[in-house]
Amino acid sequence: MQIQPEYVYPAAALLCGSIASIFDVKSRRVPNFVTAPGVLIGLLFHLTRDGWQQMLTALLAGLICGMVFLVFYLAGGMGAGDVKLIVATGCIAGLPNIGYLLILTALSGGVMAISLATLRGRLKETFLNVGALASHHTQSGLTPHPALNVLNSNTLRLPYALAITAGCALTLCIQVGQR
Repeated sequence: MQIQPEYVYPAAALLCGSIASIFDVKSRRVPNFVTAPGVLIGLLFHLTRDGWQQMLTALLAGLICGMVFLVFYLAGGMGAGDVKLIVATGCIAGLPNIGYLLILTALSGGVMAISLATLRGRLKETFLNVGALASHHTQSGLTPHPALNVLNSNTLRLPYALAITAGCALTLCIQVGQR
């Protein structure tokens, strides 16, 4: 019995995200020794299971995911490790799964951010900051806000690898539910 790639790829992406989450929660960093092998393993996995064409589409999946997250990195809203992690999980999950992965990661991140702001008693402040960020980016483009960015230790910061991992888990659940 062969395990279906619809399960294998999101499950492998979930494993990569889970490992990165451990580091992100403990050190607020997603190390390159998790993300770089994740990209390579994802591409090799697609190559050995499904051939060159599938490997190239997996590379495209990683690039698409990376470009989406690069916008938030340039705006000062997340670290480079988060961008590299979504590239790795995108390469592993493959092109058919990245729509789910990106949307479910964003939704998970939103729920986690609202929960964190609520737990810290800063929900109103957080919503006001969202307005300030929107205004700043409307006027200044994708430049980081002078005070509301990941480098400011006073801002609420979410270890976003958790949201990426949740997106991977939910993508896997959707694949399993479709069978």
